[in-house]
Amino acid sequence: MAKSIAELIAAAREQISKLTGLELGSVLGAKKEEAGWKISIETIEKYSIPDQMDILAIYDAILDDDGNLLQFKRRGLRKRIDTEPIEEE
Repeated sequence: MAKSIAELIAAAREQISKLTGLELGSVLGAKKEEAGWKISIETIEKYSIPDQMDILAIYDAILDDDGNLLQFKRRGLRKRIDTEPIEEE
């Protein structure tokens, strides 16, 4: 049975956290694509002092309708203080 979008997001968060070992931040988006559900999640790659210099990353996870992770990749890095968006692929 297909999962709800909330369940898919929870599955993506859990699996990305386990695979990368990183602390997760916000979910930036979720949408249905041809390959599956694309969930974009921001992570903290490296803590810095001051915290505005923390290095953040966006990971895109592709899940099937049952919440199984099909693929993931890091899309980009930025400093927390940078407000320019990372380009969408």
